Formats: sequence, structure tokens, C-alpha cells
Amino acid sequence: MTCAGSGGWAVKVDRRPPKGLTRASVLLLLLSTGCGPRRAYDAVIRHGLVYDGSGEAPRAADVGINGDKIATIGDLGAATGGREIDARGLAVAPGFVNMLSWANESLIVDGLSQSDVRQGVTLEVMGEGESMGPLNDRMKQENVALQTDIKYPIEWTTLDEYLHYIAKRGISPNVASFVGATTIRRNEIGYADRAPTPEELTRMKALVRQAMEEGALGVGSSLIYAPAFYAKTEELIELCKVAGEFGGMYISHMRSEGNTLLEAVDELTRIAKEARVPAEIYHLKAAGAANWPKLDQVLEKVNAARAAGLRITADMYAYPAGATGLDASMPP
Repeated sequence: MTCAGSGGWAVKVDRRPPKGLTRASVLLLLLSTGCGPRRAYDAVIRHGLVYDGSGEAPRAADVGINGDKIATIGDLGAATGGREIDARGLAVAPGFVNMLSWANESLIVDGLSQSDVRQGVTLEVMGEGESMGPLNDRMKQENVALQTDIKYPIEWTTLDEYLHYIAKRGISPNVASFVGATTIRRNEIGYADRAPTPEELTRMKALVRQAMEEGALGVGSSLIYAPAFYAKTEELIELCKVAGEFGGMYISHMRSEGNTLLEAVDELTRIAKEARVPAEIYHLKAAGAANWPKLDQVLEKVNAARAAGLRITADMYAYPAGATGLDASMPP
């Protein structure tokens, strides 16, 4: 029989298999050497330098895509693609994760999310202290009153209902969320500067449990802002213990990024240890020139905690600046 290659060449194959080979093994050999139908993909990205997300060195490879899934990474020279993309001289990587997304309102009015999508972001992770649920009637009224240029009705109560609400409206990126420790506190205590009563804490933990059952990633905090600042370490530990029951984690805009930065890292590692959860530092930085030298000590503390068996991680801005409200620089 004759096998035609992709370049038009042909090979004559004796019908009698060589000694020791069955017809099945010959067929397998022909298929493995390209004598068979050429593999087709919906899209093929060729000649790029692939960063696979593992942290290993990049490698030159092609990427075959079918539907919304990566089907093959390797040499796809003989394959065809419904769409061919030449990535020569470019990096090819999985979609980026925005670990601290505040697209929770903008996605309601602009589901295309082009400002992030065109930078390669494919997953928006929300919930830095405040999350879009769970809400009570008082909180819904407050949140509507606080709306600025983006106006929208609040047609949900739970975090799960919010995520389904924006997905139903149509959005480009994938979305996920932590449940905000501040949101949980506002449900029961409002803006009061005090610890929860035992009964309030029980209800707060129940709200965390409900959010985790709905798919929350864990508990998120933003401890330089009021009323988040009013939560003591012990309160956060109790909430995180519930998240830990579901394999969730703790992620925090720590209590200080300035003069008490090192103490804030100690608090985060204590929460991780006592609640038995992984913990992540939001936008790791040292604020204020006097505190910049502390960053090496922060890294030493994180590495020591990791060496002791705690899963402590951090994320950073991709730019040398930060932005927030003026109240972040005022005593709580």
C-alpha cells in the first residue's frame, strides 16, 4: 500500500509485515509516523515560546485548541487548524488570574471586560474584604446609596446568586470570589467598633459556611479599612476555621503595610496556623520610604512559615504604584 505524507511524498509498504511484527503493530507504526489522517484542530498557535504556568523554563512548542480546551502542546507541524496563529517571537501562556479583581460592578454594565481580557486576564477573583454577598436588606439599601457612576439594582442576596446574576447577563472572563470578612461583619454588627457576641459570631460563621457551600474560595479581609479594622485576630481565626472545613483559604489586605508591617505578617501566619488554612498576602508591598527596607524581613518571615509547613503565598501589583482612598492613610 502507499502512504502519502503531508508534503506529497509517498512510501511503498510491503503488505507482508517484517518477521516478528503483526499487521496491527505495523498499522500503529504507520500512524505514529504520520501515515494516517492529519490531526485537525479548531485553532493552532505555532512557533511560540510556551510558559505553561509551572515555573519551569519556557519551551518552543505549538498549541492545539479544540473548543475552549487546550488539546495538545508540542510539535504540530503536520496538523491543521481552522485558524492558524503565528506566535513567532511571542510568549504563549495560560490565561492570567487577577487575584484581586474589583470588576464586580463593572462586569454588570460591561460584560466584555476588554480592559482585562486584552491584557490576558481570563479569571477575575473578587472578595477583598467586601464581597457581593451575602447581603441583608439594610446592606442592600446602603450599597445602593453608595453607588457612584455605575448604577444598578441589587437583585441578589447571596454570593452565589450574584455570580449567577452576572454570568446570566453575559461576561467574557471566568469569575470566582472569596466571601468578605467585612461583609460577614456588616451582616451582624454593622459598623460598630466592638467584638461580636457569641450568638453573633455563631451566625457569622453560618454565613461563611453557606458561602463556602456555594463555592466561595475562602475568607478575604481588608484590615486597614473600617469596619474591617475592628475585627480582632480571634474573630478572623474562627471564620477561617469554617472555610478550612471546605478546603478554603484566607487571603488578606493585611492590617498594616507600613509601620507595623512585620506584625501584620505575624498575624496572617497565626491565622493560617490556628485555623489550619493556606493564607495569601494581597498585593505584597511596604508602604512609605521608611518601611521599604522591611520587605526583606517580610520575605524571611514568609519563607520561615513555609519551611514550618504553612502554605503562605503572596501576590503583587504588576506596576510600581498603589491606589486607594484617602481614608486608608487616616487612623481607623
